[in-house]
Amino acid sequence: MIALYPGSFDPITNGHSDLIARAQHIFGKLVVAIAENPHKTPLFTLEKRVELTREVTRDIKNIEVIGFDDLLIDCVQQNHAGVVIRGLRAVSDFEFEFQLASANRRLDPHIETVFMTPSENHTFTSASLVKEIAMFGGDVSSFLHPIVLDAVREKFK
Repeated sequence: MIALYPGSFDPITNGHSDLIARAQHIFGKLVVAIAENPHKTPLFTLEKRVELTREVTRDIKNIEVIGFDDLLIDCVQQNHAGVVIRGLRAVSDFEFEFQLASANRRLDPHIETVFMTPSENHTFTSASLVKEIAMFGGDVSSFLHPIVLDAVREKFK
């Protein structure tokens, strides 16, 4: 079965990478789908986020990294996925994710959503938090792959 893990991945964190690796073990193929999201002002372009994600995940088998700028459910259908993977870090994430899963089920009742929790050492890690720490000169090396760390440092020079 093909699963699709959507997100903005701006930037991709070690928490994202951990979830990607764990989800890949469960599903035959995993599509990491990076959203353009016109409602956010990203640190990196969509192309750069795709490039960084491909680099970080290059050793993980049976994954594909793509960008998309349409409805999530359209991306799921175009990639013949039967499952959407969503990460839940805290209870506060649940309400939004539950609404999203319910809307997607209404749009296509054949698509299931699977919620995964991060490994314990990544429970509090979010891309937004990492960007804020980096913006003020804090050390984000424990949150990011070295290639992503270099790209983030370059952005905040």
